[in-house]
Amino acid sequence: MIYTVTFNPSLDYYVKVNNIKSGIVNRTTAERLAVGGKGLNVSLALKELGDDTLALGFVAGFTGKYIRDKVTELGLNYEFIDVKGQSRINVKVRSNTETDINGSGAEISANDVNKLVRRLKALLKEGDWLIVCGSVPSTLDQQTYANIFKKLKNIKGVNLVVDASGKLLTETLKYKPFLIKPNIYEMCEIFGLTTVPDLEGIYACARNLQEMGARNVIVSMGSSGAAMVTETSQSIYVRAARGQLVNSVGAGDTMVAGFIHEYLNTGNYFKALNFATAAGSACAFTKNLATKEQIEYVESLML
Repeated sequence: MIYTVTFNPSLDYYVKVNNIKSGIVNRTTAERLAVGGKGLNVSLALKELGDDTLALGFVAGFTGKYIRDKVTELGLNYEFIDVKGQSRINVKVRSNTETDINGSGAEISANDVNKLVRRLKALLKEGDWLIVCGSVPSTLDQQTYANIFKKLKNIKGVNLVVDASGKLLTETLKYKPFLIKPNIYEMCEIFGLTTVPDLEGIYACARNLQEMGARNVIVSMGSSGAAMVTETSQSIYVRAARGQLVNSVGAGDTMVAGFIHEYLNTGNYFKALNFATAAGSACAFTKNLATKEQIEYVESLML
């Protein structure tokens, strides 16, 4: 089973504004609501690809109820823990550029996290996958993911995947996650780089993350593709497909799902990275998460 954890699910409000201007009233030309949150996106993408998945996380308030209702409508298996406050509302403005305004999230306590840990202990068994993604609310610190892994370390053979930034990511490396996926800017932040390095520099940084404990490292680079170093000492680069950017939200999450899906089917790192990059590109080319058919079509353009 593949389990995802989303600490900060969201209600995403997308608005399209033609030629937005600051300091005046702007009118939308289109708008829509969608559920968001990186782990939820990963589970939805895995479901679309035909994989068994269970999404876990925290919800609160009227926005949390909407998230529950929408996820139920989408047919996704989930278990959410109710907490205080409100699940966040993220505003996604699409105009001349993409502008996102993300909320801070619900009030999750240490006791709430312990409830999640107890549930994971009851669920996880050898061979399962546990994917933790995204940010945590301001009520929690940057050790949160690492503390969860520490409490789960006696469960052997669980494949850990982390898609987060900063210390939230690096503090987990001592628990040797199977895969981490920083994007290029998150990687630069980790190493204090002010400019994006060339491909060899990216490989060098990824190997440093391996030395810190990660088994496999993917560095996603948007329209520039993706680079990966593997625990079998491979260095792999895949170009992204060319297309019109429609919406970048969820592209990295779909990439994670695509990699795990293809790796489980083939055990081949290159094939998995190629499919993952196709999945991320396909998602960027559509306003919603990509369908399996869209991903396979984009992959066919990359071969």
